[in-house]
Amino acid sequence: MTSPAIRTRIAPSPTGKIHIGTIRTALYNWAFARKHEGKFILRIEDTDQKRLVPGAQEEIMQVIKDYGFSWDEGPNIGGRYGPYVQTQRLPIYQKYIQRLLDKGLAYYCFCTPSRLEKMRASQKTKKQKSKYDRRCLSLSPAQINKNLAAAKPFVVRLKVPDDQIIVSRDLIRGEIKIDSNEVDDQILIKSNGIPTYHFAVVIDDHLMKISHVFRGDEWIPSFPKQILLYKYFNWKPPVFIHLPVFLNPEGKGKMSKRHGAVSARSFLDRGYLPIAINNLLMLLGWNPGDEREFFSLKTFTQAFNINHLHKTQPIFNQKKLDYFNGYYIRKISDTKLARLLIPFLPQLKPDIIKQIAPLLKDRITKLSEADCLTDFFHQPIDYPAQLLLQRGANKKLAKNMLAQARQVLAKVNHWHLQLIQQMLLDLIEKNQWNIGRFFMVFRVAICGDTRTLPVVDCLPILGQATTLEKIDIALSKLK
Repeated sequence: MTSPAIRTRIAPSPTGKIHIGTIRTALYNWAFARKHEGKFILRIEDTDQKRLVPGAQEEIMQVIKDYGFSWDEGPNIGGRYGPYVQTQRLPIYQKYIQRLLDKGLAYYCFCTPSRLEKMRASQKTKKQKSKYDRRCLSLSPAQINKNLAAAKPFVVRLKVPDDQIIVSRDLIRGEIKIDSNEVDDQILIKSNGIPTYHFAVVIDDHLMKISHVFRGDEWIPSFPKQILLYKYFNWKPPVFIHLPVFLNPEGKGKMSKRHGAVSARSFLDRGYLPIAINNLLMLLGWNPGDEREFFSLKTFTQAFNINHLHKTQPIFNQKKLDYFNGYYIRKISDTKLARLLIPFLPQLKPDIIKQIAPLLKDRITKLSEADCLTDFFHQPIDYPAQLLLQRGANKKLAKNMLAQARQVLAKVNHWHLQLIQQMLLDLIEKNQWNIGRFFMVFRVAICGDTRTLPVVDCLPILGQATTLEKIDIALSKLK
């Protein structure tokens, strides 16, 4: 018997920037589909019109691409189960809500916002669970028709059965049971005619033939309501895998804006490579079953096994991300690194960045760090004269070192690394200076700091005139 096709999806909401946790969800859905030669679908869940952010949909799609994920069906490319934007599917939802209404499995609710507010306040005072009191469930057909004819605003609610145990099944956690008496009569269609997430997601996943749903475990509380809808429609639900939400780097609560930038774009903007971020996300909730820690998307797809998913909440390890990022920076070619550095060094010309890139490779853990290591290439440097007195050098010695270095470098006819380096080494030997002391004094004069790129390697890039000018500035500080 042929196994059903594997179809997974990612369904972000365009209400803001896409969270880094959503990228982890996309990663697992994408890898599972690719491993089993299935389809990965992008669906935009834009039913929350009040919180909609203009341009967010396009930004979300671009970020997902930037992280290396392509989709087989979606808003921009279509597919046999479209449309793939929920507000373009409103007639579909109306068709299915009518089925529930006709069967008495959903009902019209005409309660006003003020009436619901008073109801919730009363429940709070009485320390009761906040849930709809079902006032409109007892309305007669005649009353309902009268209200509809009068165009009275309404929502449509799910009729949750009484005194039943709703059983949901998760591939990681097994059976999840809840007393139906604890479940609220969830709104399915809002007063503006747009479905809520809980209704639309069931309709869409079924009609789009989604076979497996990887999503965050924050959706577990609403899981029974969705399973109830599958039961009402007599549909087989997808296989659900609720992933543990990862904790902030301190391990105290989930990653949120209160703990810094957590949008997927912000990590790219700070100079993290997609391959490094993906590598960390792979291991936040999954392990390969061995000691491996470095994975490309290809090798992860090959190794990905649902049986190795975790229940426990992983910690988003920032140091581990820096470690991965530094590793991958060192692995890429100098040419590619130079290209990636261009947005982070806007004041430098591409040909200069190309020369600097090899010097940066072993000295940065993220691309954004390149700016502070290269600012002396494009802006005047300022530092106290005391900083020139490195490793025990006094003012007289530092001045003598720099004055002679300037004299030697001014005579260089062919400004290239080997000649510059040899002339400085000859100068050091001639004066019997301590080599470490000389180069630390010289480093500060050229770069304005003690922690910099290899200073002599920078001279051919700076050029002879700029190098001599920097030495002159240092000498003026030592007068």
